[in-house]
Amino acid sequence: MVSSVYIESEIRDHPRARKLLERLRNLPVIEIEHYGEVFNPRAQNFRLQKKNPAIIIARKNDGHVLAAPQGYGLGGNHNYYFSHMLNCIYDCRYCFLQGMYQSAHQILFINYEDFGERMEQVAAKHQGEAVWFYSGYDCDSLANEPMTEFTNHFIPLVASIDNAWMELRTKSTQVRSMLKLQPCERVVTAFSFTDPVSHAKLEHGVPSIAKRVDAMRRLIEAGWTVGLRFDPVVYHRDYQAAFVSLLDEIFTTVDPHKLHSVSLGSFRLTRDHFRKLVRIYPEEPLFAQKMDLDNGIISYPREREREMIEYCEVQLMKHIPQQNYHPCEWHG
Repeated sequence: MVSSVYIESEIRDHPRARKLLERLRNLPVIEIEHYGEVFNPRAQNFRLQKKNPAIIIARKNDGHVLAAPQGYGLGGNHNYYFSHMLNCIYDCRYCFLQGMYQSAHQILFINYEDFGERMEQVAAKHQGEAVWFYSGYDCDSLANEPMTEFTNHFIPLVASIDNAWMELRTKSTQVRSMLKLQPCERVVTAFSFTDPVSHAKLEHGVPSIAKRVDAMRRLIEAGWTVGLRFDPVVYHRDYQAAFVSLLDEIFTTVDPHKLHSVSLGSFRLTRDHFRKLVRIYPEEPLFAQKMDLDNGIISYPREREREMIEYCEVQLMKHIPQQNYHPCEWHG
C-alpha cells in the first residue's frame, strides 16, 4: 500500500507529473527539491518502508543510458541499460535491489524524452550493428505500467530506431497496454520465473505462475517477441521436481519454438549486497544456506551450483532449441 507521494518542485507542472498526481490524488503530496533528499539518507528502515512505500516523482538529470555490467544480456556486442524507475513493487527476498539502495521508496522518472534522445545517440554510434537496451535492471519493467505508461512511449521509440533492441524484464501480468500497440519484433518481453516452491516462499506480491504464463501466451498470440528467464534458480530439497513442474506448467501453454530466448542462472549476489540483505532479513532461511565467496560474489558452493545448473539445463533442453539458450554470466 503506497503511503504518500513526493514530487520535485520543478516538475510539478510536467504533463506526466500532473497525470500521476491525478491518479494518486487521494494520497498526501510533499514537494521536495531533489529525490535524493528522501531516497538517499542512510539509516532508513528498508523492511518497514517496503510495507508502505512512498512514490517519488522525479527528473533524471544524467546517466539516462549506461553500459550494462559485464556478462549482462544475451551475448550482443553493444549492451546498455536504462531505468525509468528505481525499486520494485514486488518483495522478492533474493533481489539485489534490496542490497543496493538505502530506501524502499519507488522513484518514477518522468522525463522520457531525455532517455529517448540518449538511446538514439547511442544507437547512432553503432550503425549497422544491433544495440540492446535493457529495462528491468533497477525495477520491474511492466509492474507499474498502468501508472507509468512506459511502453506507450518507449516501444514506438525503439521501433523507429532500425538497429535498436529492447528487453522488458518482468514478473508482471501488466500487458494490456502492449496488446493495444503494433507489435515490434525487436522488443523482447522477458518473463522471470522461479519454481513453485521458491515462488511461494520468496516472491511476495508477485502474480501467480499461471497468470504470468497466460500473459506470455496473450503476447505471443498477438505477435509479440517473448523470452523466458529462470533466474535465480534457488536451492531447496525438492528443487529438481519443482523445476520440472514449472517447465511443465509453462510449456503446456506456451510453444517453446515461439520463444526468442531462454536464460538460466543460480542465486548469486555481491558480498556487500548479500550482507545488507542478511541485516534486513536475518531470519530468512535462504541466507542461512551454505554459501561460498568467490571474487566478491556470494553463491552456492561450486559443486552444488554446477549440479543445479546442469540438471536444470538437461530438463530445459527437453523443451527448447539449443540455439535459444543463453546461460547467465552476470553476477549482480
